[in-house]
Amino acid sequence: MSDEIIINRDGVEQLPLRRFTEDAYLNYSMYVIMDRALPHISDGLKPVQRRIIYAMSELRLDADAKYAKSARTIGDVIGKFHPHGDAASYEAMVLMAQPFSYRYPLVDGQGNWGSPDEPKSYAAMRYTESRLTRYSTSLLSELGQGTVEWITNFDGTLEEPAVLPARLPNVLLNGSTGIAVGMATDIPPHNLREVASACIRLLEKPKSTVKQLCEHIKGPDYPTQAEIISSRDEILQIYSTGRGVIRARAVYTVENGELVITALPHQVSGSKVLEQIAAQMQAKKLPMVVDLRDESDHENPTRVVIVLRSNRVDAEALVAHLFASTDLERTYRVNLNLIGNDGRPQVMNLTTLLAEWLKFRSATVLKRLQYRLDRILDRLHVLNGLMIAYLNLDAVIKIVRNEDNPKQALIKKFKLTERQVDAVLDLRIRQLAKLEEVKIKEEQDALAEEQQDLEKTIKSKARLKTLMKRELMADGEMYGDARMSPIVERDEAQAFRESDLISTEPITVVLSNKGWVRAARGHELDPRELSYRSGDGYKFAVRGRTNQEASFLDSTGRAYTLAAHTLPSARSQGEPLSGRLNPASGSTFEGVAIGEKDQQYVLASDAGYGFVTTIGDMQTKNKAGKLVLSLPKGALAMQPARVNDYASDWIAAISNEGRLLMFPVTDLPVMGRGKGIKIMNIPAARVADRLEMMIAVVVLTEQDSLVIHSGKRFISLKFSDLEVYQGERARRGRKLPRGFQRVDWIDVPSEPK
Repeated sequence: MSDEIIINRDGVEQLPLRRFTEDAYLNYSMYVIMDRALPHISDGLKPVQRRIIYAMSELRLDADAKYAKSARTIGDVIGKFHPHGDAASYEAMVLMAQPFSYRYPLVDGQGNWGSPDEPKSYAAMRYTESRLTRYSTSLLSELGQGTVEWITNFDGTLEEPAVLPARLPNVLLNGSTGIAVGMATDIPPHNLREVASACIRLLEKPKSTVKQLCEHIKGPDYPTQAEIISSRDEILQIYSTGRGVIRARAVYTVENGELVITALPHQVSGSKVLEQIAAQMQAKKLPMVVDLRDESDHENPTRVVIVLRSNRVDAEALVAHLFASTDLERTYRVNLNLIGNDGRPQVMNLTTLLAEWLKFRSATVLKRLQYRLDRILDRLHVLNGLMIAYLNLDAVIKIVRNEDNPKQALIKKFKLTERQVDAVLDLRIRQLAKLEEVKIKEEQDALAEEQQDLEKTIKSKARLKTLMKRELMADGEMYGDARMSPIVERDEAQAFRESDLISTEPITVVLSNKGWVRAARGHELDPRELSYRSGDGYKFAVRGRTNQEASFLDSTGRAYTLAAHTLPSARSQGEPLSGRLNPASGSTFEGVAIGEKDQQYVLASDAGYGFVTTIGDMQTKNKAGKLVLSLPKGALAMQPARVNDYASDWIAAISNEGRLLMFPVTDLPVMGRGKGIKIMNIPAARVADRLEMMIAVVVLTEQDSLVIHSGKRFISLKFSDLEVYQGERARRGRKLPRGFQRVDWIDVPSEPK
């Protein structure tokens, strides 16, 4: 299909739809890129911003003028230069007036111009008043000095500047954001004095690297006191490539046990942060926070108070969690994409960007100097004519009075130019008579001296650079200020794990014979006095805390893990473990272990084998559990026994024949899994036939006593009484006293067993 334009018989141009749509899309794309979304490197402004500032300057709304209704300004903007919506134009004006949006505001607003919490809560344009700020002078002061090109406005009735003759790189100072077709820009604001210093460095040493320029420009400088926490290397990488991410974090203090947020990252709403924290509180993910307050006012624009449950709360850990889970920490994309001096959009690194702007600035200064030189030469030419007229005043008056065409007569008699004659004739005779030769000579000398200086500056690159440096230093002192956003390297924030958010209250985990589990608050209760289902009864209990995980051991030697805080309350009769876990068919739950991951337990089988392991080795996320204790033929797993001190604790093991054996825990190896080694010497054949087996294993210290229950009778043996039962590991043990050889259960009073 041809893409050529065809003219039909009626004289109407026709072209293929494909070409029309391609051209339309391309035209729209270029319009968005060049005239809407991307700033120009010269003044760092988009067309709508440039037109607002120029229109305000035409209305004489400078920093010393009275405020004028914003509606009047916007009317001029959209009526003369920017034929778009008034709401969009006014919003662009509002952003330039908000000190929390622009680092160096261009518009000085009076009235409601929004707040950091709600930037778009500004009043309508008919209620607000505005004028230009002092800083905007740096964009406009050289406008009428031949520095920029002028283009016709949208209807061809007026002229407007193509760009503004910025004395400072405003594109870096206030930054810019925008989304075009297929590209975007995100330029952060910077500190004026730092940028001016970097420009001077680049003028002095044009081959300066990005790293060298970063000695002056430490990083972005947002209009907030929140910290920039990106590392030095990250910032250097951003300025080297023109792309990257900047991280900013809120500033807080601790006052009387309360967290006080005093500064929020750029464009972060305090009310939104409060909503995010409140949502976590409602979801019970912040048990250490009891209240929130917003105490922000005109004196303290940001003051968010977080009330902690107690002084024991780790404030730093809490804030780190909030940084990771709320907008108290924010990332900002950096994309130094802008329109260069050649009119093409491109992503620049810091050196290229400043060099491009300095090229623009150099051309602007040259145009300004040349314009001034031309004006001086014109004035000197006029002064020469005035001097001739003054020296021949009578003849001039006679010609003016008597001649029909005095202009031509003066040109012919005194060899004057039309420019000189026009200047003479524009003066009144009285004024011409008052001219003094001395005054004319003084003005000529002064202008000649300025002319000489200008010509030297224009011809000399060194003098031009010196002039630019001097002006940059002066503007830096006039408009600059101290850095607002401190740059502090911080560690990465970590959100709380689920276990960190759980209160550390003491609990007692109780296991029944039928495998039902529950958790009672505190360590003081007697688990045997709890109510059990018909046909069920107490089997085992262990003390722990709600933020720990409980590991359950079944008769096959498999371990299962459940979070302690998820266990049902002891006010009920509990829940069957088989409902939450997937144990093997026919297996039973024999015990439970709880504690920190490094807490040690003795795992043993009733065949007389065992070893020492840790809670961490027993934990698993698998509902089917994991095998930790390998069992000999016919053997079953036993209740785990807590080890308090591996170096000094003792093991007491009892067989069903009433034999007791004691030996140090250190005789057992520490293993992650396995069968272990012999605790008591029990023949394998008798174990297989279930004739002889180990029925109880406990761990005790030298301060503990051992209580042995046999039916309704019991005997309490102090550690000194147990010395006769001490022996080498893997022995048969000694018989207990007559009447206590049929052991039902044993107990160490220091722990509920």
